[in-house]
Amino acid sequence: MNGRPITQKEIDRIVSLRKTGHSLPEIRKVLGRGNSTVFRYIKKVEVLPEYISALKLKQGGSSKRSHQNWETARAQADTLLKDPLSKEQRLCLIAGLYWGEGNKKELNVINSDPALIKVFISCLEDFGVKKEHLKIGIRIHDDIDKKQAVLFWSHYLLIRPEDITSISVIKGKKVGKLKYGMCRVRVAKGGTYFKLLISLISNIKRQFNAAVVQRIEQGTPKP
Repeated sequence: MNGRPITQKEIDRIVSLRKTGHSLPEIRKVLGRGNSTVFRYIKKVEVLPEYISALKLKQGGSSKRSHQNWETARAQADTLLKDPLSKEQRLCLIAGLYWGEGNKKELNVINSDPALIKVFISCLEDFGVKKEHLKIGIRIHDDIDKKQAVLFWSHYLLIRPEDITSISVIKGKKVGKLKYGMCRVRVAKGGTYFKLLISLISNIKRQFNAAVVQRIEQGTPKP
């Protein structure tokens, strides 16, 4: 149903349910529609006075459950990674990061997430890459202040402002959360490191592919 245009009957049903104090998850479950579709039609609906208290209790309960779930997740994460990552774990981390975000022709990454860039630079040290071999640049829209962007990235990455050697300006306004643009990290003469990183990714692929093939073979009846 989610791929089909919504009908007036469904819209009327959404409005009616909302007026009588039904929450977004409840309406979504009844209609079989997604969050965005339901929210579009309930956001301006006034809940009848006699149902407001009941709705607030549902919303409060949902927030409380969400908070409790986050607390549980954080505690589990602390248990799973209670010690500093080993060098092997950091190599797996940078391989996975590069697999998803890295350039597949040369050793460089560009991203708007400061934490991701910082982790990438830190893990490069395990490859033997020195900071003086890094070429760091930023890409910003023309409505972003260059000086502020440079100061932000240099402060976050613990480098000098002059270590940011290039600034590319894109015409148009910034989109979404790109408040300080994107940062690009490239390794000068990084061919050897690039080959090593891509080889690590290939090894990870082979290990998982081998495990999948083994499971398939074990589940295949013998003739």
